Amino acid sequence: MLRRIIRPARRLPVWLLLSVAAPFVFEVILHLWRYNVPRPASELDTPFFTSCQEPDVSAKRENAILVMLARNHELEKANKTITSIERQFNKWFNYPILFLNDNQWDPRFIEVLNKTSRGLATFEVIPQQTWTFPEGVDVNAAKQNIKEQGERGIPHAGEEGYHHMCRFYSGAFYKLDALKKYKWYWRLEPDVDFNCAITYDPFVQMARHKKVYGYTIALWEVGKSCPGLFRSIADWKEMMGIPTNNLWKAMVSASWVPFPFRRFMSWLPHRDAYGDEWSLCHYWSNFEIADMDFFRTRAYQDLFDYLDKKGGFYFERWGDAAVHSLAVALLVDPRKVHHFEDFGYRHDHLFQCPANAPGGQLPESTLLGSGTWSPEMDNGIGCRCECDGRTTQNYGGYCLNKLKQPTTIKRPWFTWFL
Repeated sequence: MLRRIIRPARRLPVWLLLSVAAPFVFEVILHLWRYNVPRPASELDTPFFTSCQEPDVSAKRENAILVMLARNHELEKANKTITSIERQFNKWFNYPILFLNDNQWDPRFIEVLNKTSRGLATFEVIPQQTWTFPEGVDVNAAKQNIKEQGERGIPHAGEEGYHHMCRFYSGAFYKLDALKKYKWYWRLEPDVDFNCAITYDPFVQMARHKKVYGYTIALWEVGKSCPGLFRSIADWKEMMGIPTNNLWKAMVSASWVPFPFRRFMSWLPHRDAYGDEWSLCHYWSNFEIADMDFFRTRAYQDLFDYLDKKGGFYFERWGDAAVHSLAVALLVDPRKVHHFEDFGYRHDHLFQCPANAPGGQLPESTLLGSGTWSPEMDNGIGCRCECDGRTTQNYGGYCLNKLKQPTTIKRPWFTWFL
């Protein structure tokens, strides 16, 4: 009996099946084409320099500052970072350094870091009203949720201070009185190594080339930390009528599910209202050189206020790196984003290490002095890098290649499927 029922279905003509499937297949192809990032005619974001430069110690500086958020117990790690950036950059360029803390500074911290930074540092305490739960948030519910996030094993999500930090860097740091007079900032973190000499002024070059945001490393966000973030930003994008640019397309992995079924995918995490998915790729914001006037724009402030009211900085663990990255993709021309691929950078267990430029190390330079560095290599762009340039990075290149699509003609074969 069962065989008689199902037998006719198995004899459906192939032409009929193809006729039914063809419109859906065509719609998916068209949808994927809309999210294709066209290859530019030429490289739109090249390194500012590809070898050592003689540091111009007399040139005009930009209105810029180095910024580190640290705690008193991170004295050793903070001192390591400042020692590194002093040796590799700031001993020539003498930019001021601002240390931020949510508690009163230990005099010992101030003493040590003042000495390491040659007196260029100031030490500020973040106002309590800035480092706390915003109005409208049920504090007890938020604290309970933070506890539960920690129990689920989401990195740092069980730490109340970490949530405050993410919210602070997402929407309040540029409003601090200590930063209001500055245009540019370079974010530093405790426990960082700069492994190459930085012999030019990145602030000057960012301004000269009309860049807005600079980064070193791009990688995946921890998906379970922010399941509702992308949907919230995508909803705000649509509400404000902001057109889609190529960097936003690069952030998104277009759905292969055909319309109208694709809409059901919007119920899943990291999806917009149409069912398309954020790839989770973002810029690692523990290093960023940025124009703070971007964060001060009405558009960015409105976006942050919208996100703040959603409560995701506490009821999820929305990170400032993801917020900055998606906001940059949404609001900034891709040509104004710069990859500092010539910088040697390590934080935590991840690093970027360019190979040294052949014939470009200026061994006779008095300002650069003597020293030892890794061997020069063909196509190298680094300056006196001390790390092993044979391994330029120790993390997967998927996100870096994906987010560079709008500005590079280089397309590894797998990026056609990104």
